[in-house]
Amino acid sequence: MTPAGFAFTQGGESGSMWMMMIVYGLIIAVFYFILIRPQSKQKKKEEEMRNNLEVGDTIVTIGGIIGRVVSVKDDELVIETGADRNKMKIKKWAIGSNETRRAAAKTDDKKDDGEKKSFFSFLKK
Repeated sequence: MTPAGFAFTQGGESGSMWMMMIVYGLIIAVFYFILIRPQSKQKKKEEEMRNNLEVGDTIVTIGGIIGRVVSVKDDELVIETGADRNKMKIKKWAIGSNETRRAAAKTDDKKDDGEKKSFFSFLKK
């Protein structure tokens, strides 16, 4: 084996090592942009929804209980459920959705559908 051939194989190995590092970096970047980033955005959006609850909002808990907010405290709230106005105290983390805000957002979307939209109108949101 000649010294020149030996140096050539070492250079080739270091080149393939850099290619593997680049591939691993790309895989990590893909996982970040496809899995981690959207999940953190969704979590931030849910936290904002829970912090913006007001008295009178209709909510659905993660257990499926539907009720109207009666009072809001730091990390818990009281809701009324049913026709006989049973009151329940629940934690904010147990709120799945705010139906009052969702209904308002749907009516706003319907109003926007009546307007003509340009090709780049999705960038305005």
